[in-house]
Amino acid sequence: MASSYSKELLLDMYRKMYLIRRFEERAGQQYTLGKIAGFCHLYIGQEAVAVGPAEALRPDDYMLSAYRDHGQPLARGSDAGMVMAELMGRGTGYSKGKGGSMHIFDIEHHFYGGYGIVGGQIPLAAGMAFASRYRNEDRVTVCYFGDAAANQGSFHETLNMASKWKLPVIYICENNRYGMGTAISRTSAVAEIYKRASAYDMRGEPVDGMDVLTMYEAVKDAAEYCRAGKGPVLLEANTYRFRGHSMADPATYRTKQEVEAERKGDPIPKLRAYMQKHGMAEDSVFETIEEEVKALVDQAVKFADESPEPSLDELWRDTIVEEGEEDVRPRERVLGQKVNWPKYPSGQELKVTWDLEPREQAEAADKKAGLIR
Repeated sequence: MASSYSKELLLDMYRKMYLIRRFEERAGQQYTLGKIAGFCHLYIGQEAVAVGPAEALRPDDYMLSAYRDHGQPLARGSDAGMVMAELMGRGTGYSKGKGGSMHIFDIEHHFYGGYGIVGGQIPLAAGMAFASRYRNEDRVTVCYFGDAAANQGSFHETLNMASKWKLPVIYICENNRYGMGTAISRTSAVAEIYKRASAYDMRGEPVDGMDVLTMYEAVKDAAEYCRAGKGPVLLEANTYRFRGHSMADPATYRTKQEVEAERKGDPIPKLRAYMQKHGMAEDSVFETIEEEVKALVDQAVKFADESPEPSLDELWRDTIVEEGEEDVRPRERVLGQKVNWPKYPSGQELKVTWDLEPREQAEAADKKAGLIR
C-alpha cells in the first residue's frame, strides 16, 4: 500500500529529527569540554515530539516550551549556529548569550521561549491564545511541558480557564516518565496525564511520542479543532529521553536494560524504516542527508566557538523596552539577513467579540447541579 504522505514531507521530518539528534550530541560534547555553562537539558530520544507538531502547524502559530528547549526551535527553522552560540553564552546567540540553554527565544519563527520555572509557560500560553482570539486571528498556540509540571497548581488553574473561554491552545505534555529522577507513577495518583483534561470538560488524548507521524496527525487534528473554536486540547506525548535529565544527571534511577529497551523505539530509524518499506528512498538518500546535517552542525559549533562573548556594556541592555525602541531582530543583527518580522495590532484596534462568561451556560450548570429548580 502506498504511503499517504509525500516523500518531501517525510524527508523533511527525517532531516529535522536527525539535525536535532546531532545538534544535541554536539551540545553534550561542548558541555563536557566546559564551553557550555549552567544547566543543559538534551532532547535526545524526544525528537518526534518536536518535529511532528512543527510540520502539522502553520509557521505563524505560536509555540512555547519548558527548559528542554533546543529541539523545538530547530524544528521550526531557527539557525543552528545561533542556537549553539546562545548555549555557549556568545554575543551571536539569539539573546546575545544572555538566555543560555534554558531560554531560547526566536520571535521570527514564533518560538516564544523556554522557561526555567516548572510549568511557568503554561499560563503564558493561555494568555497568547487569549490574545489570538481577542485579535480575531486564526492562530493556535502550542505549549510543551514535562510530566512533572502537570502537578503544578498553574496547570490546573490554566486548563480550567482555557476550557471555560474555549481558547485555541494545544498543551503537549512530553511525558518521558521521569520528573528529574522520579517516576511519574510515584508522584501522581493518576499517572495518565491526559485523563486530567476531563475534569475541565476538555479534550484529552494519549499519543505515541516516539512516532513522528502519529504526532503529526494528532497535532494536525487538534489544530483544526482549535481553529474551529471548539476549545483547547491536552495531548500526552508518551516519549523517553535516552540521556539524563540534564548533563549533570548520571540517571542512576533507571537500569541500563530499561534504556536499551526504549532505544529500540528510536523515532529516527523508525521513520527511515517506514520510508524504505514504502519504497520512498534508498539508503543513499538518507546517507546524503546525514552527511549534510553533520556538516551543518560542525559549522554551527565552529561559528559559536569563534564568536565573541558579549561585552560588559551588554549587562544593562535589553532589560526594558524604551518608548519608540525598535525590536532587535537576531538574524539581521548577527547574519545580516532580512526577515519578515511579526506585526501585531495595537490596543486601540482590539475589541472583544464573544461573551467570556455566557449567562446561559452558567444557568444550565446551576440547574444540572440542582441549585435552580
